[in-house]
Amino acid sequence: MERPHTSAVPPAGTWLEEYRERVEQIRARAEAARARIATVTATARTRDGAVVVTVDQSGHLTGLSIGVRADDMPRARLAETVLRLAGEAAADVAGQVEKIMEPLISGAGR
Repeated sequence: MERPHTSAVPPAGTWLEEYRERVEQIRARAEAARARIATVTATARTRDGAVVVTVDQSGHLTGLSIGVRADDMPRARLAETVLRLAGEAAADVAGQVEKIMEPLISGAGR
């Protein structure tokens, strides 16, 4: 007598529990990533330290230091320097955030 064919699908209770476990793991990893991202900052500076710019995890300017060496800079050049450094710091932050999010986005750690 031939045995009835059993499916590879686990019983509904087991499947649901595994699904809930998986969702909880994803939630925990997402929460950990969110907490790490909340602390991300980046700083960019001129070689001589005349201008130092810091941005937060969103790339918003949170710090600006203009040293005495900047006194000799024309205003237009100083403004360009601040904007350039803010862009560099924002790009650094974006890279840091991307690195934190990559395992979640790529599905790594499943």
